[in-house]
Amino acid sequence: MLAQPEFAVRDATAWRALVRDHGWASLVTAQPAGGLVVSHLPIIVDEKSEQFAILGHLARTDAAEHELGDKDVVLIVQGPHGYLSPSWYRDGPHVPTWDFVVVHAFGRPTVLGPEETFGVLDATVDHLESGMPKPWRLAEVSEYAHRIAAGTTGFRLDPVRVVGKAKLHQDVSRHEALRLAGFLETSGAGEAPGPRLARAIRAAAAL
Repeated sequence: MLAQPEFAVRDATAWRALVRDHGWASLVTAQPAGGLVVSHLPIIVDEKSEQFAILGHLARTDAAEHELGDKDVVLIVQGPHGYLSPSWYRDGPHVPTWDFVVVHAFGRPTVLGPEETFGVLDATVDHLESGMPKPWRLAEVSEYAHRIAAGTTGFRLDPVRVVGKAKLHQDVSRHEALRLAGFLETSGAGEAPGPRLARAIRAAAAL
C-alpha cells in the first residue's frame, strides 16, 4: 500500500474504532511453497487489552489451512470507501479516484482453547447484536452453540505492526471536500451497505 504521510492513521484509538464499526476482515497467510491462503471473517477488538489487539474465529478447517499460530499473517480491515467522479469538482483537471479507510495488522496469531474460543464467539454476538432493539444472546441456544463452537478456532492477534490509511481528500480545500461529500450522499456512490446487501440477497433468492 502506497505510504503517504498525509493519509496515515497512526492512532490506536482510530484503529479500534474501525474494527468496532467495520468488523468484517480478510486474513492472509503466506505459505512456504509461495502460495497464499485467504479467509474472510468477523473480528472484534479485545476490549480487555490496553494495547490494540484483535479477536476473531475461523472454521477449524480454515484455521488448519492457514496453519494458524505457526505463520505470520496480515489482517485487513476495510472501512468506508467509495468512488468519486471528476465531474463533481468545481475546478479541474481531476481524474477518477477512490476514497477509503483501511488498516493492515501484521503479526502471528495466538490460537485460543475451546473455552476462550467460545468467549470470543459470545463477545462477537454481543457486539453485533448491540444495536438491535432486543439483542439476541448466545445463551439462548447454549447447548447448540457449544456443539457448533467445537468446529471453530478462536485467535487473538497482538499486531507487531499496524499500517493505517485514510484517503479522504485531505489534499483539497475544506470547501471542496464538503462538496464531494455532498455528491457522495446524493449520487448513490456513498450508499450504505444495508440496501445493497438486501438487493444481493433478493437477487440470489430469485435464481
